[in-house]
Amino acid sequence: MSKYRPHAVAREDRDDGTIILRSAYDISPVASKSGDWVDAWAEKTPDAVFIAERSGKGWREVSYAETREQVRTIAAALLARGMGPNTPIMVISGNSVDHGLLALAAQYIGVPTVPLAEQYALIPGARPQLIHCAEVIKPAMVYADDGAKFADGLALELFDGVEKLVSINVAEGQTPFAELLRGDGADVDTAAAKVTPDTVAKYLMTSGSTSHPKAVITTQGMMCANQAQILDALPFLGAKPPKVMDWLPWNHVFGGSHNFNMMLSNGGSFYIDGGKPIPAMIGTTLENNREHSATLAFNVPVGFAYLRDAMKTDKALRESYFRDLDMLFYAGASLPQDVWRDLEDMARDVRGDVPLMNSSWGLTETAPACLIQHEPTTMSGIVGVPMTGVEVKMIPDEDMRCEVRVRGPNIMPGYLNDPEKTADAFDEEGFFVTGDAMKFVDPDDLTKGLRFDGRISEDFKLLSGTWVRAANLRLEVIPELAPLAADVVICGADKSEIGVLIFPTAEAMGMGEAQNGALVSDALKKAIGGRLEARSGHGSAARIARAMVLAEPPSIGDGEITAKGNLNFRKVLARRADLYQRLYDDADPAVILGEHA
Repeated sequence: MSKYRPHAVAREDRDDGTIILRSAYDISPVASKSGDWVDAWAEKTPDAVFIAERSGKGWREVSYAETREQVRTIAAALLARGMGPNTPIMVISGNSVDHGLLALAAQYIGVPTVPLAEQYALIPGARPQLIHCAEVIKPAMVYADDGAKFADGLALELFDGVEKLVSINVAEGQTPFAELLRGDGADVDTAAAKVTPDTVAKYLMTSGSTSHPKAVITTQGMMCANQAQILDALPFLGAKPPKVMDWLPWNHVFGGSHNFNMMLSNGGSFYIDGGKPIPAMIGTTLENNREHSATLAFNVPVGFAYLRDAMKTDKALRESYFRDLDMLFYAGASLPQDVWRDLEDMARDVRGDVPLMNSSWGLTETAPACLIQHEPTTMSGIVGVPMTGVEVKMIPDEDMRCEVRVRGPNIMPGYLNDPEKTADAFDEEGFFVTGDAMKFVDPDDLTKGLRFDGRISEDFKLLSGTWVRAANLRLEVIPELAPLAADVVICGADKSEIGVLIFPTAEAMGMGEAQNGALVSDALKKAIGGRLEARSGHGSAARIARAMVLAEPPSIGDGEITAKGNLNFRKVLARRADLYQRLYDDADPAVILGEHA
């Protein structure tokens, strides 16, 4: 399809075996700051909707002209409070129109914002993560959309003396968001003129999947460069204003930088989906997508699976969803091929062709996109080719599994107040060390792109010296243990064989009795032992010899699981060191061996 730009990759092979990949296209002109987008679209398309959210049975829609007016008014109120680069605003609630306007107002005059996962404030056990983030950031203001819903989080001692900004259910001592919309005489233009590409736009907290969350310095230049790179790869974004119906949280770089700024930079419309891909909230997503036809669909694989299932019997939803769709973009994991195939078939049924179905790759530290699949393919799991202006260093092993490092204008300058971790994050040439591994889809055809192949940091060696690719093995094992395993931790570093710690589903919880932190029963031993036995034909790098089912779910407060739902494997093994040791004791009644099949 002509509106999709074909891949073009340049390759450099170094004497040490390292491979450098670059886009064969040049990067387009880059905006200086997000405020330039606000001003430009308010002039070009003042009446077009920029951002919207549900309001009763209808929608609260804010045009570009209204966005600019409110952004400048809020910015004046912030300046009147003496706020600037050293007075960050922490946001503890989720996506909302007010959240978006506050973030843009702060960026307009150089005040950093810090969006956090709302679970940190809502779940008592997660409060240590909120406290950690606040200690790192030291905010001058904290915002929550609902004072009642977030009352406990706002009441934390660490927010004493910090201005609390609230949109609804405002308690005594809190500032109503509406107060910021009254304006002030502060000189917004002078402050805005001081904002440059090097100005900090926001601090994004890493997910904490390998350590405590770190504050990634995200500059205006990083965000603007990444949008230029995305437009280079997806030129149809500039052909007509895009539109999304999106739930992805703004505390994460995918939703808050990639998607939000994509709408703003291209004069698009961001409709906030108050639903989520979970049983209790998917109905809201379905209703919203019936009402609004988007041009872009961003989701995680489970979200697309929910939509697929609903569209099989809901013709109105199916037609609304696919009618105007230019791109269907999945992230977080590979889209199951059966879901991919069904979505293709539905698209053809509605419109006679298939939108671009693709994915990308990047991290919080890279703003985020570094690789993208921007030409049509029929395969899931491909993360594409380098984006314009990005250099990708590939360090191959004997199997051509390559460690990936990246350099470019969208890469962070470092972590806030953490020079040691910042230094460790870059190699001697200034490439960011991602810790991820990739393989070529076709080593003889670079345009076929790259495929994600796990985390280098999760790999380990058995006593025999055999390497275990833990990330890939985990993805194999979870479906094999269905419907008993919600997640697993692959173990065995410096052991003679691989073991697995299993976080059980509700079904598995009902099959065993908790004894000293593990579930024990003959039924579990039979069911799981049989699955282990089925892998006995694998080599030592993939054969799982033993398992234990954990009685306690992962703790978000102790950092065992992130707000995104990802396990921190190191934290799990450290916090449950006794259970890990018991896993390798054949006499322990909780240990399940393959021979129980």
